[in-house]
Amino acid sequence: MGTGFFSSVDDVSAQLAEAGYLASTAVATTVFLADRLGKPLLVEGPAGVGKTALATAVAEVTGSRLVRLQCYEGIDEARALYEWNHAKQLLRITAGRDETWDEARTDIFGEEFLLRRPLLTAISGTEPTVLLIDETDKADVEIEGLLLEVLGDFQVTVPELGTITATQQPFVVLTSNATRELSEALRRRCLFLHIDFPDEALEREIVRLKVPGIEAALADSVVRVIAALRAMDLRKLPSVAETVDWARTLLELGAGTLDERVVRESLGVVLKHQDDIAKAGAGLNLDQVLDAS
Repeated sequence: MGTGFFSSVDDVSAQLAEAGYLASTAVATTVFLADRLGKPLLVEGPAGVGKTALATAVAEVTGSRLVRLQCYEGIDEARALYEWNHAKQLLRITAGRDETWDEARTDIFGEEFLLRRPLLTAISGTEPTVLLIDETDKADVEIEGLLLEVLGDFQVTVPELGTITATQQPFVVLTSNATRELSEALRRRCLFLHIDFPDEALEREIVRLKVPGIEAALADSVVRVIAALRAMDLRKLPSVAETVDWARTLLELGAGTLDERVVRESLGVVLKHQDDIAKAGAGLNLDQVLDAS
């Protein structure tokens, strides 16, 4: 059973737009289906195209609590699911020196001593929740097995306490930059959404929304130059986040139009490697890009 946050695909688009997230039809449709079917949503795509922002926007418009598990190499069950507060347990044992071990054990393995990490926090809550499992591809393969167990039945078994089952199923978003291939078992359990760089029309809308006060002509020029940079063989292609940052930078500089000097002086906002900046400086024909129809 799904969470029932949205009534239609158009409702998804309208609500996300209110939170400042302009969703394509494909994005809105997949979010709607994930909501209705109660399935985790796996979102892949380049860094900076709005994968994490999608989860935060869903949480905002639905009034849900956002619980985030940030994945990284070496993350383990204790950091993702739960662990026991050993220091507090030791203090409790020390305080009850006259107790038998059976009496102390019953007490120290209670809820008071359980440290709930993001996965357990999300499925044991009673309020609407969006669970964001961010950069899943950075975690080790072993964590995928844990995710299969938790997201399959939305329950966790704590040997000392029993099985904790979700009474309020969270809306789950997993993101991946595809730095490694996720397992087929995990993919099968999710709806899949690939978010790529937006087309120029949508990116112009995003810039106008995120950078109030920017002139339409400047926003159009920024988007055109960004598109030209993405067509180059660069180490790191500029994302939507960089497009917005550049537009804000130009506004702060008081630049009404783009010219060679302004582009050269501010290109470090868009490109983050010196060899990319050098390659762009040599290969970018600004007049040709801006004159293109």
